[in-house]
Amino acid sequence: MRANLHVRNTQSGFTAVEMMVSLLILGVITGGIFAQIDLAQQRAFSEQVKLDNFQEARDFVDQFFRDVNQIGYPNSRMVDTTSASWVPALAAPLINDNRLAIGLVKIDANEIRFEGDMNGDGVVQSIIYMVNGSTVCPLCLQRSQVDKVTANPLTGQATNWGTETNDVITTNPIFSYFKADGTPVAALPVDISTGAATIASVKTIKISLTIRNNAVMDPKTHQAIETNFEGEVSLNNCSMAAAGAQMSCN
Repeated sequence: MRANLHVRNTQSGFTAVEMMVSLLILGVITGGIFAQIDLAQQRAFSEQVKLDNFQEARDFVDQFFRDVNQIGYPNSRMVDTTSASWVPALAAPLINDNRLAIGLVKIDANEIRFEGDMNGDGVVQSIIYMVNGSTVCPLCLQRSQVDKVTANPLTGQATNWGTETNDVITTNPIFSYFKADGTPVAALPVDISTGAATIASVKTIKISLTIRNNAVMDPKTHQAIETNFEGEVSLNNCSMAAAGAQMSCN
């Protein structure tokens, strides 16, 4: 009987201490696995946010490039302003006429205004890209498009804010401007009333858009997600702002 009892004792299961140690090890391993899964999900989410922000910025910049390609059309160099239909208009500056697009109207670090036939239907539109143009979205780069009325291109046009991109950073210039020889336009803002010759000399526009989503943190850097998009476009600046100024369309 003693021998059999001894055998049963040697074949007994885990002790309570061994069981607790095993559970502790299992818990640590399981916790590590779930932590890695959570980190992977955070990274996937942050990458998706970056992708969405990049696509938003790209769509907005693509719209800007399409608009820029229409700057200054139609203008006074494309019509006979001495014909009978134009004689009544000559009493007022041609740049105010809603049948003509002046081209660039104003340039600034975070704002640009211009005119052109955006829809290809012969109707001239007044276009504005501006941070917080509506005054209700401090971190939005917004776009306004309205049909031009016969009035001052800078001060006499209405606004209609529509397309926008959110969470933009304005510590660095969004828009940069260059002349035909590559010289940057350093003194901003400039508009048709303060620097018509400068406005008429712009050949290239660079846009640099940085979006920072403060609601989403990068799991690696623990900083807010940032997305950058840059582009550059040359334009046929047939400006009516300054008669006799050297322009890229001449």
